[in-house]
Amino acid sequence: METIPLGRPSCILPISVWRTLRGVLFLLACLPVVRAQTPSGTSQSPEANATQDSAKPDAKTPSDEIVTRDSPATFKLRVNLVLVRVVVRDANGKVITNLKKEDFQLTDNRNLQSISSFSVETPASHLPAVKMETSEATTEGKAVKATELPQRFVALFFDDLHLSMADAMLSRQAATKLLGSMQAGDRFAIFTTSGQVGQDFTADRPKLNDAIQRILPSYSSTLDCPPMSLYEAYQIIEMNDPLALQVAIQDVIQCTQSPKGAQLLAQSAAQRELSIGEYQVRRAFGNLDAMIRKMSALPGQRAIIVMSPGFFVTPSVHESGEIIDRATKANIVINAIDARGLYVSSVYDASNRFSPTPEKVQFVTTEESIQNEVLGELADGTGGLFFHNRNDIDQGLLQAAAVPEISYVLGFMPQNLKLDGKYHHLRVTLVNKQKWALQARHGYFAPHGESDPEATAREEIQQAVFSQEELRELPIQCQTQFFSSADGVHLTVVARIGTGTLRFRKAEDRNKDKLTVVTAVFDENGNLLAGLEKIIGMQFKDATLERVNKTGLIVKFSFDLQPGTFLVRIVVRDSEGAQMAAVNRGVVIPKGI
Repeated sequence: METIPLGRPSCILPISVWRTLRGVLFLLACLPVVRAQTPSGTSQSPEANATQDSAKPDAKTPSDEIVTRDSPATFKLRVNLVLVRVVVRDANGKVITNLKKEDFQLTDNRNLQSISSFSVETPASHLPAVKMETSEATTEGKAVKATELPQRFVALFFDDLHLSMADAMLSRQAATKLLGSMQAGDRFAIFTTSGQVGQDFTADRPKLNDAIQRILPSYSSTLDCPPMSLYEAYQIIEMNDPLALQVAIQDVIQCTQSPKGAQLLAQSAAQRELSIGEYQVRRAFGNLDAMIRKMSALPGQRAIIVMSPGFFVTPSVHESGEIIDRATKANIVINAIDARGLYVSSVYDASNRFSPTPEKVQFVTTEESIQNEVLGELADGTGGLFFHNRNDIDQGLLQAAAVPEISYVLGFMPQNLKLDGKYHHLRVTLVNKQKWALQARHGYFAPHGESDPEATAREEIQQAVFSQEELRELPIQCQTQFFSSADGVHLTVVARIGTGTLRFRKAEDRNKDKLTVVTAVFDENGNLLAGLEKIIGMQFKDATLERVNKTGLIVKFSFDLQPGTFLVRIVVRDSEGAQMAAVNRGVVIPKGI
């Protein structure tokens, strides 16, 4: 059987490297072994070997009836059901809990859709079913208390490139308070736009607190005369705005006490600030993009909370659209909090040495009113929340990080959907037009189906691997067993797949189908450690198929790991009927076995 590596380091990789890894993540490669990263974080990478003959139903099956590679199968696409999760709040932010399917309307590219499925979910209702395997499945017989595996991942993303010292302190206080609300299944991470502070996903509060306390403004302009912002610099250099240049010249005259060379100095300062400011914005977007890529390979619910005073984005570096697209495809919600709180314009700051001119007041007020547009755009585009112009940012942070007590999941099958990969705009409204706030995703991407159905199938498998939802379209049973040896701990994962519901394609005297079976191992913080894929080509004769339908197919995987707590995720998909199954198993390997 063929195996491929699914693992990657848990750190944020450079974009070019990450794109390369993602591109080959599920391609078939003839590799005899796969390396598994050790949970301890050391540089060791023990081998995880797949048992090559384990896919055979029994020894009586002729070797030509179950093969590693068959002729290319026809992948049939699954029904394109689009799910839209909606949270409804009143004017005070309280969640509305008594709505029904008839209360909602949904449009796709302005075309009214029929809501085919409707469910009401609570935090407990969509927790994944994870069966813990402990002493019953071991050869050592040591009882171990099962650790709760992660269900939710929240990344706090501090914009230290634009935060003032006051903003940073207020944000740190709110984040510290948030940690007090962590649940056993939560994993938090701390990252910054500058990349100077980082703490990967963990439940270790001291580590998270330490990272939070290191959040400080990472950039302070050395240009005091004249003071210059990116917005002002852009208006002077790119837009040739006479008002902006006039404001800068007035600042030069005030700080130098001389009009000599004021225009030249103002233009020089603008050119410098434009270069630095655009670099900072690119850096902020780049690190946010890298974090989204990283989180797309985490199981369960995922959210990013951006803590920022907002910032002006020039058209040449406007990458928020690409960020929103990537987050939408990965089902990651971005919430944004204006770290300024309920702010007063900086032109009235008592520490300013000079009284602002009317032109200065007009210009700064305009700039401050538009600098948080990017925050609203990121939140709105991904179905997140945007808290701004309020001082209780600690409460805003708690609400952004919490799972709503009630959410409504609307499902619809798009009418006449073209499988062209294009973006579709969604709009959810209430039938009786109450003035309540609705939080929901604003769009989705149509699948690429007609051009490359096999690629679509692989995308389905990949999405299922990095989910924690259990699928039961195919019968599947799973057992895990581990034992120690001189060279470490060996984990064996055995899946029994029922074939009775498979839709085999009849070709001459054979019944043909192909199963793709992927097993992935995550550590207790949700990091992907290792994974294996097997492609099982089946071309059974009628007698063999009858026998296999009674016994099922046995597929075995083997991994070398260190002691720890793990989530084992098994995903199965067949090519003919596009049926899927996915199950979770929690495994605790104690130290000293």
